[in-house]
Amino acid sequence: MIDIGLTKMALIGVVALVFIGPEKLPRVARTVGTLLGKAQRYVNDVKAEVNRSMELDELKKMKDTVESAARDVENSVSTAASDFEKDWQQATSQALAEPPYFPEYKNPKKKWRLKQGAMPHWYKARNGVRTRALSGAARVAKYRPRKFN
Repeated sequence: MIDIGLTKMALIGVVALVFIGPEKLPRVARTVGTLLGKAQRYVNDVKAEVNRSMELDELKKMKDTVESAARDVENSVSTAASDFEKDWQQATSQALAEPPYFPEYKNPKKKWRLKQGAMPHWYKARNGVRTRALSGAARVAKYRPRKFN
């Protein structure tokens, strides 16, 4: 705006007093004040309208970029879905053509009755827990009382 200092205001007041006169000066000052206030409000309204239009343009640009990104994502998803459908068709057709695979039977290990528990071997050895299975004949031979000669 216009840079008006105290000396310039005093000079304008003296000139207005000389040309307008002391009787009409208060009414003229009031009119000038209201006109300046209206001018300031008009300038502020114009600035606000320009800012709104600039923001509206920015929002439109942002909307366009978001819409284009959404279209790109939609296109990539549809192409991925069609590729997946093709791969699925190929996989199902191959799976139906080949017989199912079953693994070959393996005999269980020799000591399958001995379960691998959570107890450590040193604990089993200390407390006398069996770690090996005995056949019936071996158990009878182990616990049969001995004959003394």
